[in-house]
Amino acid sequence: MPANKSGPVPRKKKGRRGRLVAITVVLLLVAGIGFGAFWGVSTVRASFPQTTGSLKVPGLTNPVDVTRDANGIPQIYADTDEDLFRAQGYVQAQDRFWEMDVRRHMTAGRLSEMFGKSQVKTDSFLRTLGWHRVAQKEYDTKLSPATKKYLQSYSAGVNAYLKDHEGSALSLEYAALDFQNDYKPEKWTPVDSVAWLKAMAWDLRGNMQEEIDRSLMTSRFSPAQINQLYPAYPYKRNKPIVEGGSVDPATKQFKPGAAANAAPAGAAGALAGYQSQLSSLSKTLDKVPALLGPNGNGIGSNSWVVSGAHTTTGKPLLANDPHLAPQMPSLWYQMGLHCRTTGPKCNYDVSGFTFSGMPGVVIGHNQDVSWGMTNLGADVTDLYLEKVNADGYLYDNRQQPFVTRKETIKVAGGASREITVRSTKNNGPIVSDRDSELAGVGKDAPVGNAAPDRGDGYAVSLRWTALNPGKSMDAVFELNRAKNWTDFRKAAGHFEVPSQNLIYADTKGNIGYQAPGQIPVRGKGDGGFDGTYPAPGWDPKYQWTGYIPQKSLPYEYNPKRGYIVTANQAVTDEKYPYLLTKDWGYGSRSQRINDLIQSKIKDGGKVSTDDMQAFQKDNSSEIARLLTPYLTKIDIKDKYVRDAQQLLDGWDFTQEPDSAAAAYFNAVWRNTLKLAFGNKMPKELRPEGQCLTVRPADETGPADENDKYVRECGERAGDTAQPDGGDRWYEVVRGILDDPNNAWWKTEDRPGRPGDKNRDQLLAHAMADARYELTSKLGKNIDNWSWGRLHQMFLKNQTLGTDGPGMLQGLFNRGPWNVGGGEAAVDATGWNAAGGYQVTWVPSMRMVVNLADLDKSRWINLTGASGHAYDAHYYDQTDKWAKGELLPWAYSEDAVKKAGKDTLTLSP
Repeated sequence: MPANKSGPVPRKKKGRRGRLVAITVVLLLVAGIGFGAFWGVSTVRASFPQTTGSLKVPGLTNPVDVTRDANGIPQIYADTDEDLFRAQGYVQAQDRFWEMDVRRHMTAGRLSEMFGKSQVKTDSFLRTLGWHRVAQKEYDTKLSPATKKYLQSYSAGVNAYLKDHEGSALSLEYAALDFQNDYKPEKWTPVDSVAWLKAMAWDLRGNMQEEIDRSLMTSRFSPAQINQLYPAYPYKRNKPIVEGGSVDPATKQFKPGAAANAAPAGAAGALAGYQSQLSSLSKTLDKVPALLGPNGNGIGSNSWVVSGAHTTTGKPLLANDPHLAPQMPSLWYQMGLHCRTTGPKCNYDVSGFTFSGMPGVVIGHNQDVSWGMTNLGADVTDLYLEKVNADGYLYDNRQQPFVTRKETIKVAGGASREITVRSTKNNGPIVSDRDSELAGVGKDAPVGNAAPDRGDGYAVSLRWTALNPGKSMDAVFELNRAKNWTDFRKAAGHFEVPSQNLIYADTKGNIGYQAPGQIPVRGKGDGGFDGTYPAPGWDPKYQWTGYIPQKSLPYEYNPKRGYIVTANQAVTDEKYPYLLTKDWGYGSRSQRINDLIQSKIKDGGKVSTDDMQAFQKDNSSEIARLLTPYLTKIDIKDKYVRDAQQLLDGWDFTQEPDSAAAAYFNAVWRNTLKLAFGNKMPKELRPEGQCLTVRPADETGPADENDKYVRECGERAGDTAQPDGGDRWYEVVRGILDDPNNAWWKTEDRPGRPGDKNRDQLLAHAMADARYELTSKLGKNIDNWSWGRLHQMFLKNQTLGTDGPGMLQGLFNRGPWNVGGGEAAVDATGWNAAGGYQVTWVPSMRMVVNLADLDKSRWINLTGASGHAYDAHYYDQTDKWAKGELLPWAYSEDAVKKAGKDTLTLSP
């Protein structure tokens, strides 16, 4: 149930003046309620879409039918490609224009035009990156004529809707925004659609946060300790996606299943240790809207495909569930795009999950093939230190001029701001210019004797593949019309950013996997440059030397084992000759899926559609399986704590919403991490508001009575703080669990409070802290505890639902839902152990595609088709989603007609 939000009781007023004030307040409240009631009835309904009858849409060549099912999911039928995408633009604008409008302002660095001066700093950073400028270059120079035509048609459809709708008729949010400024939406453009891929790439950019975090850790930890906190991938225990295979040294062609070459040597980063500067950059990154979710190990997805040899249908089954931030509405929009007759004039018969604001289907299937995506996690960003002065920057012992441009940021309700963007020729824009605290970057950087004099400090630049114009928008349409494996791989070759694991199945029975993406090849540096730490921008040895050839990227086609699993684990074994990243997910989810499939197909068993759906809801905890045997053996003297400890006896390690054992274990895990690692972290990585009395960062050696202590408060947002409790931390703890005297288990003595001396003392301490924490959150009676009450999902509108007035938040937000699952479980309802138990990312949709009969496929969205608060389809799928249910997915024309509830005809 929602928390009690009642406020404090006001003190009684005395005297005549007090009575008059009270009467005035009552009258104002009555007037406000009356206005609010009018606003709610007249305005809320104004934006609901017309779904029956007919509407005129200029530019169409023939009528287009839009059939919606009981959940409001539209299926569009047209005679030409241009009509199909024009109608897609119109229909998406009907349901989701506010979301589209905010998204394009974010990608263009123009949020201040909508929300005022509070967004100027964010806009400045986004203008510095220049997403919209790069998208414009893609549109002008890279995309095919057909793709441009589709983008133009889509934009025309959006604009046809805008022509007849404004203010509250567009969305309730515009009615609310009208109280603050006179903002009016402008016309949609093709570049607005292309730029969305940049936001997607930013949230899936790989290890940039880890690069910053490792550098920040140097104020508290030695290089050896940092290496312990970033252990090597456990190849022997958790299988990579592609098992075996190599790159032919002569042809550079990847060969699945062949003997591998030696892996490239890695090396520690060249630079680290400039705390205040990277802390400021980290804070700037935290303020950039993360539309997909908190960047880092948690953001990812599950996907797997099982061949017909192992399924009850005799044809492949393919599952996918991307893990993204819970938000209202869901990032995804379900839709079918159908040509009444496929041929030269109309090429598409595709259905699946789309992004509002972008034509085509991102994940789904057509009449021949199906595909899914997970984040590959390739390291496609590098931070560089730059020696700068007023005239330029140092490179290869020569002074180079900056490439500069002026950007004007318009501000709602205020004066415009002008910024100067400075960029290097090779290493990208100077991102440290966007924060006054970064003006002295590099003052403390230990860069060695070969580095140039730092003067007042170094600047920080960012090199990122998504700042190169590419063809990813072409790839979307190529995937949508792919007929076979050859078409699929060609499309994958154009899917440059973000780099995604792509899985494949077709109606002929084939399955496959392709790793696409523009992934850099780094110079050798001094002893190796592996992207794990910032690099010296002035040294040519640290430059990128090119990109991994597309033909060298790993793939599999009909592997002998009969299935393929991708869940953000390592793509290949350690012998692959190119560096993809040093910061994989650690394979907890992927190996669990492997084990589930293996358990089903052993001894000739078959996997059904129901099995695929059940696998998606598997909530078993690997860390619980590992740690619980140690917890239950500890002799707890305090009966109050021992009662909670006994919840773990006989527990099967599943994390159901009603499980008291899951609640207690996860609290123990959180407190174990806090004691062993979290309280030892630098303040830049600890959660905001967590204040500790600690020794200054520059003090070393054992503590004694002469030490001085300082009060330090955490500075990191709760959903990105460390230790986050993901499967990297599973590996860290696994590495010391059988070493009871390891230094990580020890905590400092304090006056009147001796520290923990070994593993069992620290675990006992964590169990006691967990008992008292849950008592405060869930009550004294452990019989009333449940994981779902602790682990709740809230769906929030990403603008007015997070930063708007409380009344508006109540209009747009929904929840909470008590959910099961957990961090690094297959049912990945992620939470950050440093920040708390609230859900920070979720399976944002789920699908299971049946290639034997596409009409027997299933899907579900996190919320619903509509982005309009109080529309019947605003969150009508959420309850089913929370229970693990899937909806029938009609695809054929007959099935769509049978499931249809409303039909709207769009006429020329």
